[in-house]
Amino acid sequence: MGERNHKENLLMAAWITSLVATLGSLYFSEVLGFIPCDLCWFQRIFMYPQVIILGIAIARKDFPAARYSLALSLVGGLISLYHYALQKIPFFQDYAISCGRVPCTGQYMNWLGFITIPFLALTAFTMIIFLSLAVMRRQREESER
Repeated sequence: MGERNHKENLLMAAWITSLVATLGSLYFSEVLGFIPCDLCWFQRIFMYPQVIILGIAIARKDFPAARYSLALSLVGGLISLYHYALQKIPFFQDYAISCGRVPCTGQYMNWLGFITIPFLALTAFTMIIFLSLAVMRRQREESER
């Protein structure tokens, strides 16, 4: 029973992370009026469904759903990493792709000189990756017993 509770807690932490990231991105765009660039939209595409997927996984105790969350977070994390590189590394800025009406190199916020919106998204995706991997490892250990 302890293993099940631990896996549920890991999934719950991943769900809370995805919910906070989703609500945070909606706060930035809908309350603060920050217009998302194209790369921000792609990051949202890979984050928003996780609120639903992980929520259903918790309700149904469907621990293998962590694989889907892992896949979404890996792709979303790579997009976030690229977006962050566009903002912070001059080489990437010089060769940045055209990014719609809002430039992907723009920074609505820059807390402490390094925390930008793509950095926050990358942090959330990374947390979900590690939590998903932990659930999957626990699943594998259980099935080997």
